[in-house]
Amino acid sequence: METSIVKSQAYGKDRVRVVRVVRHADGWQEIADYSVRCLLSGDQFESSYTKGDNKLVVATDSQKNTVFYLAKTLPAEKVMVPEVFASEVAAFMVNKYAHVTTCQVKIITKPWERMAFDNKGHPHSFYREGKETRWTEAVFTKVNPPSAEQRKVTITSGFYDLEVLKTTNSSFTDFWRDELATLPDMPDRMLSTKVLCQWKFIDTCLGKLQQLPFDSIYSGAKRNTLDAFANDPRAWVHASVQTTMYIMADRILNDFPAVDDVYYALPNIHYFPFDLSPFGLKNLQADAEVYMPIADPSGYITATVSRPSKGKF
Repeated sequence: METSIVKSQAYGKDRVRVVRVVRHADGWQEIADYSVRCLLSGDQFESSYTKGDNKLVVATDSQKNTVFYLAKTLPAEKVMVPEVFASEVAAFMVNKYAHVTTCQVKIITKPWERMAFDNKGHPHSFYREGKETRWTEAVFTKVNPPSAEQRKVTITSGFYDLEVLKTTNSSFTDFWRDELATLPDMPDRMLSTKVLCQWKFIDTCLGKLQQLPFDSIYSGAKRNTLDAFANDPRAWVHASVQTTMYIMADRILNDFPAVDDVYYALPNIHYFPFDLSPFGLKNLQADAEVYMPIADPSGYITATVSRPSKGKF
């Protein structure tokens, strides 16, 4: 006889590719291209795992259909912003099904850039450009299930694979020394990384969250990331990756009061000067001009930065 219990569960549909086109009367058209994951959870789903009872299981195909249904029936402004669309799908699932406690919806955007000719944007033609990937995840949870009177809404947004490099104004010195330390001080070095940055919004009111300027916050987070990396003089004094990421996050929190916290993960993609001394050439320290990229192993630095106390509630 089975005695184990299901400690946690979630199920749903992943990689639902949905594209929404908005056609304006003047011929101007807009496009949103998403890959959507929708996951449902709740205590009443346990029997589907332990007893093979599927009576309460909302089929993953039905969840897929819901994504397309809402993409069609929601007003365009609620679909074209990924944070708003994700929160709408999550809220729909939790409100429609009494036995669903939490719905988690993650959206990865597939950006299209508008073609331009003679400095004018083309009304309906686009191209794909390699850049960072924008994503968002909305989690809608009943606080006292099955009642939906009290709920908690969390939206996490961010980007990954924003690859950056600078050839100076980064250092790593005065670190812990013992018999296992072989790395020399590096008072000036190249710094390259693929930025993963994410920020979080938490509230009990879905409508309040949906009014936030998500596109502007996204642009501001990216701008602060790049500007702190390249231009902020505070990152040049002790310009480790840790210092740089803290300054990036601090700037985002200062610019956007609605953001609860900011997380960064920065893998340190190393560029080491190649030793050319066997050929009679100086290429180390101040003479370094030729470098060898080293992908593995890499440093991996993370941090979550928040305000000292929650001032919003």
